[in-house]
Amino acid sequence: MNAPHPPKVAGIDSTVPAPAHTVASVATGTSPAAPAHPRNAPGALLQDRLAGWVSDLTTLHELTERLTRTRALDEALREMLRAGAALVGARRGLVALEPADGLGPDHMIGLGLAHADLGHFETVPRSSLPYGRILDGLPGADDGIAEPDLLAEKGLDPRHREVAARLGYAASYTLPLVPKTSEPPEASETPMPSETSRLPYAPRAAGPGLRLGAAVWLYDEPAEPSERQRHLVGLYVRYAAEHLARLLELERTCASMATMSEELLPSRLPRIPGVQLAARHRTSAHGGGDWYDALPLPDAALGLAVGSVTGAGPSAVAAMGRLRASLRAYAVMEGEDPVAVLSDLELLLRLTEPARSATALFGYCEPALRKITLAGAGHSPPLLIGERRTEFVETSVSAPLGMLACWEAPSVEVYPEPGETVLLYTDGLLHRTGDPTDRAFARLHAAAAGVPQALRRDPGAIADHILRTVLPEGTTASKATDPTDPTAATDSAEDVVLLAARFE
Repeated sequence: MNAPHPPKVAGIDSTVPAPAHTVASVATGTSPAAPAHPRNAPGALLQDRLAGWVSDLTTLHELTERLTRTRALDEALREMLRAGAALVGARRGLVALEPADGLGPDHMIGLGLAHADLGHFETVPRSSLPYGRILDGLPGADDGIAEPDLLAEKGLDPRHREVAARLGYAASYTLPLVPKTSEPPEASETPMPSETSRLPYAPRAAGPGLRLGAAVWLYDEPAEPSERQRHLVGLYVRYAAEHLARLLELERTCASMATMSEELLPSRLPRIPGVQLAARHRTSAHGGGDWYDALPLPDAALGLAVGSVTGAGPSAVAAMGRLRASLRAYAVMEGEDPVAVLSDLELLLRLTEPARSATALFGYCEPALRKITLAGAGHSPPLLIGERRTEFVETSVSAPLGMLACWEAPSVEVYPEPGETVLLYTDGLLHRTGDPTDRAFARLHAAAAGVPQALRRDPGAIADHILRTVLPEGTTASKATDPTDPTAATDSAEDVVLLAARFE
């Protein structure tokens, strides 16, 4: 059973372990490695069948192990396409993700197909494509659809024929992506005598309402998968659909958390004479409590604030929203005294949420005087970026809000020069670097000092440059205040907030 596998068997790529015994060898009673022995035919037949089962299980095990290592939905879809192509002996394919519950996301991913190639499929009438019939829930499509010779079919849609000829494929095999459920039977249901040997929670095929999409594999020549290949790819795709369903739910949850967090933050920044504002917000996959604010105050003043609430998830996001709303109220009443604003905020946090702590930095900005009065509670110091200096503002060391019985810390005054930018940020910017604190601060300082001259007049461009320079590739999060920002990438465990104010 541990005999070496041939390099390619039944259309399975050599990179995937292939069964050493095929269905054909079982049917004839012979092994591909040795001649038949008539006197031992029953034993040889059984051994050949067992060896084939073991090899098939090994193949599926290794493929599903690769699939379970994927952590993102798109990554899992590409891995499923690659493994399915190896199982059915195809070279290219695509998956159309279109959950039947209508909640999305709806998109298409290709294997060996460029983005423009996928666009050609969208020009074909949906009902003439196998995956279109599956997505529409038409009868007869649940077991898969094979088109062994597309160009020979007389009833083929002319546009479908044209696309097949343009892309160079002559056959296809399509399967629905339908995860199984493991729900217990209803209490009123009585098992039939024939069902007594079944497990009480045996998986049952999910209905059309749970269909995730459809996978298509394309052949360069007329062909179709064998019965054994269909069986193997069917087992694999059913398992893959369950994994995809979990990742889909995770992606939806992360998107909802990011949307909720964004909705709790300012929809736009105020326009104040003498100062330009820009903000960048990166939400973590779990939904964090980092926030920022910029609000007009009486006497042509401006309140600038950043902060972070401990924890993650919906409770942290909700606490962030409450804390930001409270700070806005205190800033309107006594914003000229940042220490009083944070003292009131600390008292509110201690009385209403005693199990939670937070950091905050609030600045009372007077643009006409180019003056900022700052008070911080356990927060990182702002960074002053200019032509002749790039330095951290020296703020007093203080505890986070909610950590002491009574918070108190002196304020400091900052006087930016014309053309200088004051950068406020949360600790997530430092934590995402993966460096110790001192090295993370050094990296931030170097990035700020290295802002190109052409970008220094735009606070948004300064913030984008710092994000690209400070954070390792692939660690910026999924959503930005500016949707066109090129630094938005994969998720991370830390929120990041940057608030930049450039003085004219």
